[in-house]
Amino acid sequence: MNPFPYSNDNKRYRSLAYENSLLGKKVYKAVIDAGMTCPNIDGTKGRNGCIYCGDGSAYFTASPAVPIEKQLADELKRIRAKTPDALAIAYFQAHSNTYAPLQKLREIFETALSFEGIYGISVATRADCLPPEVLDYLAELNSRTRLTVELGLQTAFDETAEKINRGHSFAEFAEAYCALKDRGIRVTVHIIDGLPGETPDMMIETARILGKLKPDGVKIHLLHVISGTGLCEMYERGEYQPMSFDEYVDTVVRQLEVLPPETTIERLTGDGDKRTLAAPLWSRDKIRVLGTVDKEMADRGTWQGRLYGSVEVNK
Repeated sequence: MNPFPYSNDNKRYRSLAYENSLLGKKVYKAVIDAGMTCPNIDGTKGRNGCIYCGDGSAYFTASPAVPIEKQLADELKRIRAKTPDALAIAYFQAHSNTYAPLQKLREIFETALSFEGIYGISVATRADCLPPEVLDYLAELNSRTRLTVELGLQTAFDETAEKINRGHSFAEFAEAYCALKDRGIRVTVHIIDGLPGETPDMMIETARILGKLKPDGVKIHLLHVISGTGLCEMYERGEYQPMSFDEYVDTVVRQLEVLPPETTIERLTGDGDKRTLAAPLWSRDKIRVLGTVDKEMADRGTWQGRLYGSVEVNK
């Protein structure tokens, strides 16, 4: 018997499927590329982005040269072909989607809202791309639709953030996170396992610290080595070793134990471009990863939040 209360299957964590089931309909992401960039790419803070950054998660999106109206129409057509009565969330994913003048942001997001069948908007961005006027607009937008801001943390350790050329500190992340939550905005936080120099205990500590903030959602990613990135150069020089399959599964299970049981786990491993993935190759089999996490949690008799509020782990 599954002891975890927020589940309607064998998952011992609050999955996105469970969250969506509460709405009574299928929910899909309409993935949109609004042609954004990032302060860590355009020269404001740096030129090359984080050391693992490839194309800003744009592998799954249309070209930004395609008008947003056509991108949305094509995505809604794809979604309705699968499930005619599905709910659709306009997902602005690639790069930092609040890093633009407010007028441009208004045009982009209002265009998305004008489409029939758009149930909500999800906006991926960075902590250093949320000035007060943008925060206030997001709060107003949130009053009219189901808004989620996806905020990249990656790690709670500033020394790691410096190694990966993240460009902002944990304190800056926390300030932006609290500013969003103070305005009643739903926040999903991204963290990455396997960052250079980090031990599994450090990764679990990142999850524990994040858990204290009680995020609405969390996406856990495995660090992918993508061809053409600074991380790939480190890997080829023998300066970086990716996590093994067993190490990753163990770390994810332990992270789930320290996250609040009410937090929706929206991802347990990322989807990379298989054409440019250099390592770890085992990550191509996402079904195996997810299935093994389920089995490991059952074998250990554990569940999300079992150790929530526990003392700091050894680092």
